[in-house]
Amino acid sequence: MLKSRILLAITTLLLAFSASAQLKEGRDYDLVNPVQATEKGKIEVIEFFSYMCPHCDHFDPVLSKWQKTLAKDVVFRRVPVVFRPQWEATAKLYYALEAMNELDKLHPAAFSAIHRENTDLMNDAGVINWAVKKGLDKKKFSDTFNSFAVQSKTTGSKQKQGAYGINGVPMLVVAGKYRSPDNFPGGQDELLKLVDSLIVKARAEQGKR
Repeated sequence: MLKSRILLAITTLLLAFSASAQLKEGRDYDLVNPVQATEKGKIEVIEFFSYMCPHCDHFDPVLSKWQKTLAKDVVFRRVPVVFRPQWEATAKLYYALEAMNELDKLHPAAFSAIHRENTDLMNDAGVINWAVKKGLDKKKFSDTFNSFAVQSKTTGSKQKQGAYGINGVPMLVVAGKYRSPDNFPGGQDELLKLVDSLIVKARAEQGKR
């Protein structure tokens, strides 16, 4: 049994290296220019998303499951985009939930509120009312939601979407330089397999430094 597991692990690793070696710029990924700084010693994967985006809603359960399989040298982050003024309230919602350690509980619920319950979260008042209905203390949430820290992170997310060349969501970026293609032809599973290959590529490049 142990021998079979070892052989399976080796086979999987070889296939991953083979896939990463065959990756082609412009087909499998676009380069972020200039390359963005990431945490030293880690391979960063960022999902640019919005609660307002139906594609992000469909992708989120699959992505969340995949996230749990990542190796210890991979760090996963989400960055909410603000393509329209109406999207800013939900970007602030994400950072407020993060600050209050409520993402595990309410991140999926925010998607459901918009895409299945027809809740209006396009303004601050709507977001605060929803959070209170979900059991959060109104004053604590309001103070966090309107805090300088949350506003700063929201401003930073707008800067990041420009620096990373994000023009659609969901979009994934690996190691600050490999961005998933704008018009990726495959499905969700294929996209995550591609990201797995980009992680292998980034890891090999780190080893050459």
